[in-house]
Amino acid sequence: MSARRPEPLAQVSDFDIRLLKLFRSVAECGGFSAAESALGIGRSAISQQMSDLEQRLGLRLCQRGRAGFALTEEGREVYQSTQQLLAALESFRTEVNGLHQHLRGELNIGLTDNLVTVPHMRITNALAQLKTQGPDVRIHIRMTPPSEVEQGVLDGRLHVGVVPQVGALSGLEYQTLYDERSLLYCAVGHPLFYVDDRLLEDERLDAQEAIAPTFRLPPEVQNHYQVLNCTASASDREGMAFLILTGRYIGYLPDHYAQAWVQQGRLRVLKPNSRFYDISLASVTRKGRRAHLVLESFLEALANCS
Repeated sequence: MSARRPEPLAQVSDFDIRLLKLFRSVAECGGFSAAESALGIGRSAISQQMSDLEQRLGLRLCQRGRAGFALTEEGREVYQSTQQLLAALESFRTEVNGLHQHLRGELNIGLTDNLVTVPHMRITNALAQLKTQGPDVRIHIRMTPPSEVEQGVLDGRLHVGVVPQVGALSGLEYQTLYDERSLLYCAVGHPLFYVDDRLLEDERLDAQEAIAPTFRLPPEVQNHYQVLNCTASASDREGMAFLILTGRYIGYLPDHYAQAWVQQGRLRVLKPNSRFYDISLASVTRKGRRAHLVLESFLEALANCS
């Protein structure tokens, strides 16, 4: 006799939404134990509620045990659907709150790495203004690669992002915030660290092992990497810093990000008058987005911050 198939989910109750929020936290934390502090409840309670959700959905969402935690294929699909559902609920709430012209709700913002050291501090100042206008606003920041920030804005998981402006994607709007300069660096222990720039020939510089980024860059910036001997790669600027600080590679870093290590005597700039490039940082939002008072207030503050 074949096993009885579970009944389709007839409706989504408040209880289901609470369970889905718990599931989202568990998935993003990577397990029950890691989610305890984020959720403020014990592992046994998390396990019980996860079991309730699996029984409710009739699906096995994750594997847990000695082998570790991992989402099942169904779990990954339910996670994506959960993201869309919770984003739609938040969009509904912010639209209704907008009718009262009172700043409530959430701002989900995605940032590329290492913008906190930018001296302009436009993002920080705009967030401060937003909290002054709406003390009840909840701000959620995700640090992810630029392509993931743009995708998050496109599919509604993020309200706004700040990324290097490489090329406009269809469906998104970009607003330039400021320019960022990147210089070529090496670290203590590298053969070039104590070489006078006036004696440093381009041929010797280009022969050194270097790091190439795997994130998107404008063609004119890619030219700076094509002349280097790139034998390593990194998905973000922090990864590039890790490799440069080994003293075995040269690589480009934003000058504001590298400044602290330069002051400590751990990094030095190589030929700053010729080995540099500038790139614009831009805010990115979705075209044709619905009215969102929190987002519009943040964008207005961002535009007014200098």
